[in-house]
Amino acid sequence: MAFEITQILLSAQSPDARIRTEAEATLKQFQEQNLPGFLVSLSFELSNNEKPIETRRLAGIILKNSLDAKDGARKNLLIQQWMGIEIAIKSQIKGLLLRTLASSAPEAWHTSAQVIAKVASVEIPQKQWPELISTLLNNMNQPDQPASLKQATLETLGFVCEEISHQDLEQEEVNTVLTAVVQGMNLAEHSPDVRLAATKALYNALDFAQTNFENEMERNYIMKVVCETAMSKEVEIRQAAFECLVSIASTYYELLGPYMPTLFELTSNVVRADDEAVALQAVEFWSSICDEELELQDFESSDAGESGSPHSCFIEKALPALVPMLLETLLKQQEDQDQDDTIWNLSMAGGTCLGLVARTVGDAVLPLVMPFVEENIKKPDWHCREAATYAFGSVLEGPSVEKLSPLVSAGLDFFLNLMKDENSHVRDSTAWTLGRIFELLDVISSENLQKVVMVLLESVRDAPHIAEKVCGAIYYLAQEFEDAGNNSLLSPYLTEIISSLLATADRTDSFNSKLRTSAYETINEVVRSSNLAESSQIIAQLLPAIMNKLQQTLDLQIVSSDEREKQSDVQASLCGVLQVIIQKLGSADETKPAIVQYADQIMMLFLSVFACHSSTVHEEAMLAVGALAYATGPGFLKYMTEFSKYLQMGLQNFEEYQVCSITVGVVGDVCRALDDKIMPFCDVIMELLLKDLHSNVLHRSVKPAIFSCFGDIALAIGEQFEKYVRHALPVMQHAAEVCAQIETTDEEMMEYGYQLKRSIFEAYSGILQGFKDTKSELMVPYAPHLLQFIELVCNDKQRDESVTKAAVAVMGDLADALGSNIKLLFKDRVFYIDFLGECLQSDDEQLKETATWTQGMIGRIMVS
Repeated sequence: MAFEITQILLSAQSPDARIRTEAEATLKQFQEQNLPGFLVSLSFELSNNEKPIETRRLAGIILKNSLDAKDGARKNLLIQQWMGIEIAIKSQIKGLLLRTLASSAPEAWHTSAQVIAKVASVEIPQKQWPELISTLLNNMNQPDQPASLKQATLETLGFVCEEISHQDLEQEEVNTVLTAVVQGMNLAEHSPDVRLAATKALYNALDFAQTNFENEMERNYIMKVVCETAMSKEVEIRQAAFECLVSIASTYYELLGPYMPTLFELTSNVVRADDEAVALQAVEFWSSICDEELELQDFESSDAGESGSPHSCFIEKALPALVPMLLETLLKQQEDQDQDDTIWNLSMAGGTCLGLVARTVGDAVLPLVMPFVEENIKKPDWHCREAATYAFGSVLEGPSVEKLSPLVSAGLDFFLNLMKDENSHVRDSTAWTLGRIFELLDVISSENLQKVVMVLLESVRDAPHIAEKVCGAIYYLAQEFEDAGNNSLLSPYLTEIISSLLATADRTDSFNSKLRTSAYETINEVVRSSNLAESSQIIAQLLPAIMNKLQQTLDLQIVSSDEREKQSDVQASLCGVLQVIIQKLGSADETKPAIVQYADQIMMLFLSVFACHSSTVHEEAMLAVGALAYATGPGFLKYMTEFSKYLQMGLQNFEEYQVCSITVGVVGDVCRALDDKIMPFCDVIMELLLKDLHSNVLHRSVKPAIFSCFGDIALAIGEQFEKYVRHALPVMQHAAEVCAQIETTDEEMMEYGYQLKRSIFEAYSGILQGFKDTKSELMVPYAPHLLQFIELVCNDKQRDESVTKAAVAVMGDLADALGSNIKLLFKDRVFYIDFLGECLQSDDEQLKETATWTQGMIGRIMVS
């Protein structure tokens, strides 16, 4: 059944585009017309040692892509296609794949190992390839097999363990896999390549080893082998062994106690003297321990009184030796590490781990870190000054404000002076540290503010990578004053800050360093957090300046894709600034005229941006239009004819679902602005929203926003929503039934379920309020289902608070709108009495208020 496809595969890799395209079309046609034959032919190609290595490699890649895809719907289709192939043909393919593991060409068996794992991910959960594990283990158990076959087999076992769940294998199979893998790590018996493959396979198999780790003897043996492997003479093997230890730290934290002295010694030796790739994993081990202990602390604080996993306080116990080790790493900086975002080295890993340690143990870290800071901050060697600054910035989150504030206040002038340090690494870390200070502590007063602002405005002219961090510091400074209710203090400096940030955004060296984006985001925060009464004139003057910049981007002659991308990025940033300005000035009646006078020009700019067809800009411009609709109110109607086509495009943008989601939100903004004047556009909007809900392609996260939008539309058009009831309500009822079936063990699905429930209630609330005075009887047939859904939600004791609020509100709207028509319904479903009682005892005043109103509405019905 196999066909000769070598030449086609060679042609598919031809430098000649015409030949390549023809070959790709031939392969696609073969795949579509005869999938079983196609897969068998690829398997023969891959397994045949006589074939060119490039065709074997491509055959393997196509095979893998015939079984797996990133897109969920596509992946399900591929799985169904595989399951539909005759068993005999599948057996032939699997036999050829297993045969390829014995190939002399590493590329061939490496690819085959991946394909076998993809087949296993489909078949093993269905109990359809029971002999796979035993076949692979047979390769390991025969002493005369070549080392390359054992290496290929171990790699395959690793890939299989990565692809399947630990529930898919019997414990006996897990035991044999672990035995083979751990024996493969044996120094005396195997070559370095085999030992490396075994160590990597163990990494993937650790999730399967729960039962084995619970057995002390087996656990001791596994830990002994891993620790011995971590001292191998080969760097790659040591690195892989430490990766296993990192995984063990997070998976089996509660069992690590007896091994911690050995593990500390191992990691400490490696961090101080080993190759950086290995040392990075050793530091990561301690970061993992911190992560586990922070999670346990969160659990203990949120579930006080419940006994969870034991907290062994490994970090606290190791602190006197661990912190000095991490501080040493900070002195191992690389030249120019501050200018390259992709660099990750030992000093960065050490600082990150030190930050986690500070969050884990709090105040206890300070006596160990502060002497290092004080000793190194004034040394002539820049490595020392930078390490001291980085250490201080790293431990600002975790310790108490009472302990930190005096230290920061005493050192602030020193850090401000370091912004003029001769070394760029020191200035870079100092800018980052200042940002952390402003983000986490309230230490800036009217006395020191002027000096802080002057230093920042001077430093924002520094090299791009430093200026970017200075922008971050200004961002958090503005936020700090707003949070503390002191935003008036920043008002005298507003003009100068905004001017400096605009100049920063215009720098010719800003694009590659993300500085432009950072400067605009900081302008946004400065505007957003300013005192409106004192800053309205400054912000009003900023508006035409930003409009002018946006117009300039539209006038550019774009000739390359790079220029198009740059234009899109700048437009996105400028639309973001306009949105914030519009929201700020539109938030008070006194300042709204500043927006209204420019509204026509602003809208023309946004429409021009939409015409550029960039999804990123589309998002930002769409959000800005929503803000403009809110600010202009009924006056927005004159833009709707032109804008509605872009609204429709956004609602149909399934692929860039964030754009679709934002557009749905903007429909709500426009409804609130126009009320019933939105009616002429509603047919098309509702049709598209309903299509979105029925789509299998659109990302599920958009669907809750659509239900909320139904409520917005119904509130806006009132009784005219009648024509949509027979289409919208069945979809809402179906979604309510979906909520009842959501898996409660999946955290992500639970969160989605909360969003869905909340949005369905919001939709019902909007529709009920819209019909209340004129056509409430239309909702009587839907009332039993709604009340049943509310009861279902009330019975969930783990429900989200926002869902509770929405449920109480919609129950009040139901009683208010339908009155005595549903008296019997409430008589039959007395769950609401306990539910309202629970809400009335809440600490949330808003929830208590809504529950009191709902209680009154239902009470009115019951006595009618």
